[in-house]
Amino acid sequence: MFCYQCEQVSGGKACTRAGACGKSAEVAALQDLLVYSLKGLSLCAVRAGEMGIQDPDVDTFTVKALFSTLTNVDFDPERFEHLIRKSAELREALKEKLRKAGGDAAFAHESASYMPGAAREEMVKHGQAVCERVPDSSIGPDVQSVQDITLFGLKGIAAYADHAGILGRRDEKIYAFIHGTLAAMTRKDLGLNDWLALALKCGETNLRAMEILDEANTGSYGHPVPVPVPLGQKKGKAILVSGHDLKDLEEILRQTEGKGIYVYTHGEMLPAHGYPGLKQKYPHLYGHYGTAWQNQQKEFEAFPGAIVMTTNCLQKPRDSYRENIFTCGLVGWPGVRHIGDGDFTPAIEKALQMPGFAQDAPGAEVMAGFARNAVLGVADKVIDAVKKGKIRHFFLVGGCDGAKAGRDYYTRFVELAPKDTVILTLACGKFRFFDKKLGDIGGIPRLLDIGQCNDAYSAIQIALALSKAFNVGVNELPLSLVLSWYEQKAVAILLTLLYLGIKDIRLGPSLPAFITPNVLDLLVKNFGIRPIAATPEADLKAILG
Repeated sequence: MFCYQCEQVSGGKACTRAGACGKSAEVAALQDLLVYSLKGLSLCAVRAGEMGIQDPDVDTFTVKALFSTLTNVDFDPERFEHLIRKSAELREALKEKLRKAGGDAAFAHESASYMPGAAREEMVKHGQAVCERVPDSSIGPDVQSVQDITLFGLKGIAAYADHAGILGRRDEKIYAFIHGTLAAMTRKDLGLNDWLALALKCGETNLRAMEILDEANTGSYGHPVPVPVPLGQKKGKAILVSGHDLKDLEEILRQTEGKGIYVYTHGEMLPAHGYPGLKQKYPHLYGHYGTAWQNQQKEFEAFPGAIVMTTNCLQKPRDSYRENIFTCGLVGWPGVRHIGDGDFTPAIEKALQMPGFAQDAPGAEVMAGFARNAVLGVADKVIDAVKKGKIRHFFLVGGCDGAKAGRDYYTRFVELAPKDTVILTLACGKFRFFDKKLGDIGGIPRLLDIGQCNDAYSAIQIALALSKAFNVGVNELPLSLVLSWYEQKAVAILLTLLYLGIKDIRLGPSLPAFITPNVLDLLVKNFGIRPIAATPEADLKAILG
């Protein structure tokens, strides 16, 4: 096993025996083999596209399969076995279409002819053999580094494209880029500059993926509006929904109407409360329970109802709540009940069997719903406050949360930020400080929760709108990005920021293990990207002077 795609890799270098995320070496090998098989499928898809042959099933499958290899999504070897076989099946069917159209269905790279063995053990051995992410790669460590940055960015794009596709939004150019880039990974003649260009193209494509996801979410549920979200509990039966997928949450809300069940969000589902088509339509969407993904084992153990895990961020379920948790979509854990058809009856029945909360416990509230429409709706007040010196600086402090030491830096940064500064935040990194009472500046809250990691598009649009209003470039705005990362969606967003030319990004709590010193040097020289300082005080002093 060799995996270094997330921030919590063993020893800061790579996981070689078992994943820090909880995946086994067996699953890691099957994930590597699935990516390998997708390269062969994409070789066929690229050639088919050149002949005008389109296969939406291949596009959708590729995105879902790639997303399933993202950190903390699927830990079930049986499901990866199925995906690998399906990949070969789709590839051979596409080859047949090529032949019938008079095209060439022969490919030099072995991934385009690989056929899965009869036993899982054979697949695991093959996966171990084709894992290319090793320091002595034949293409050289720096090219391998940027190729891996691009691959992990593709996984992030796949996540956003899948979310959008579930709500009926597609862009064929996104699928074409994914196929083209996976196919390019079978070549040995591309140099460092070629891969740097592809990495930035990955950032551009991710911007479009986030854009259509934004269109899908707002088109389905309306633009988010600021709303107070209770952190307490309501007496009664309960279902907890974690992950990211708004469609799954909507289905759970629809199917629990009139059943006396209150629905709570967890983790990155918090921003769902800001969508009128969810919160206003379904009053039994009550509040938010818990914090970020890495705390779920303790938090889920204490929850007196059923739990539904959508998309990524699953941890190994404890025995104490294993019978109460359900996965859906691409998420999976061996032995945990999976809902694959959108019928959440098993989770609803479990919730009705369980005690629920014995009494009301209102608790505190946090504000959610400050997406781009809400913020830009008061842009005149924001601009006026900046011009009058009431707002000195904006900080975007957000990204992925995680369990590794050093992430309290972000809590301290927000606590120490001067009172004439505004904190924009998104993704689960906000749970380090989401309940802090920072006050306001002339009625503008100092802490603005833009949404999920999926809502980075909103943050970008806010920055671009402010730069236009002040008639300056984004890098000239009184805005600093202080980001935390954990998994591959964060890589895709970072590539988007680099594609947009945004500089001087501070990244932590540690730099990715897949970035070599030479590649880091390039990023520093071209984009000013840097690690966070040892203390938030040092970074605040450097930024504000």
